[in-house]
Amino acid sequence: MTEESALREETPAGGEAIVRTVVVSNQLGLHARPAAKLAQEAQNYEADIMVVCESQEVDAKSILDVLTLAAVQGSVLELRADGSDAEAALDCLESLFKNRFGEEK
Repeated sequence: MTEESALREETPAGGEAIVRTVVVSNQLGLHARPAAKLAQEAQNYEADIMVVCESQEVDAKSILDVLTLAAVQGSVLELRADGSDAEAALDCLESLFKNRFGEEK
């Protein structure tokens, strides 16, 4: 698996929440700028979106909550969304991780 890759997982048919696993590939981890971008994008969706790092689960729509994860480069995070636009929300957030939040190189 490359640094830029993100694993895709979805709950079986009939499951309510959609789950995707992503890897933080930014050199500085999930610091202020990417956390702000993540929260800002998450706020565009009606779905409830959570980010899970180890045993800590936070609201993806809150920059402060996302920052408390202190996710460093290489951290594996789980994105969970539940709602009518959950799949679209996770598509968007997953692409942020894949594109390293627009970070150069």
